[in-house]
Amino acid sequence: MDYVKPYGVVESMLAGGALKLSLPPRQLVLRGMLAGAYLGIGTSMAVTVAVETGYWILGSLLFPFGLALAILLGAEIITGSFALLPVAAADGQKNAGFSRVFANWGWVFLGNLLGSVLYAALFAVALTTGGDAPINAVGNKLVAIAQAKTTYYASHGSAGLLAAFTKGMLCNWMVSLAVVAAFMSTSLSGKILAIWGPTLLFFSQGFEHAVVNMFLMPVGMMLGADVSLSTWWLWNQIPVTLGNLVGGMLFTGLAIYAAHHVAAPAAAQPVPSAIPTQPVSARGDQAGYSPSY
Repeated sequence: MDYVKPYGVVESMLAGGALKLSLPPRQLVLRGMLAGAYLGIGTSMAVTVAVETGYWILGSLLFPFGLALAILLGAEIITGSFALLPVAAADGQKNAGFSRVFANWGWVFLGNLLGSVLYAALFAVALTTGGDAPINAVGNKLVAIAQAKTTYYASHGSAGLLAAFTKGMLCNWMVSLAVVAAFMSTSLSGKILAIWGPTLLFFSQGFEHAVVNMFLMPVGMMLGADVSLSTWWLWNQIPVTLGNLVGGMLFTGLAIYAAHHVAAPAAAQPVPSAIPTQPVSARGDQAGYSPSY
């Protein structure tokens, strides 16, 4: 009974994009920091479980809880913004010009980076007993992941860059779909289930997520990975972020908007409970409506 049909999902996407564009930089950065920390916590938990059990799929099954926290608490994730803001711009929403969209992305990206690096530093301290103990199996795995996500691509040159970009594109097709899928339900359990599926599909297959890597690269470097700042950004962060942008914008945001944003006959156009009737500025976080994804 709490299922929201695609027409209602598109309307919620448009309202969510408009509200995100109305947020001041201070809130964008703070919400972005929270999202970066939540995803970092989810990633460290997933790696810990995978190492302790020997099964990556078990860690993948738990990782979506970090993304669910970020989405349901209204934190700002750059990969979700890559899907929602172009939709608002395509629809001609007020204040959805290119300069406003790019500024929004810049502040959210900065917040995600700050929150992810902060959690990486705290986790490194916890994992090494303040630097007084050698790293354990989880730390060794994080070092190996950081190196595999950079030096491996570098060893393949332009083909490595293409692989990183493509994995980023495939990743955010799923992650941004998780953000949008949360609009399909007005119940907490329905939203969590909708988020869980696409997120599991991304994480279990080793695709590349810009915000997750904002945790994995710094924590690996702090624990001793042979990765420099330039290697991290050139061979991972930049191509992955661009891939996330293309995947979220084209395969999720604009694709769903183009497929479902059409006028239906009045008699066949029920108003889903997830669509608020107030102006965007007054909607807030209504029951069953989470506009700040």
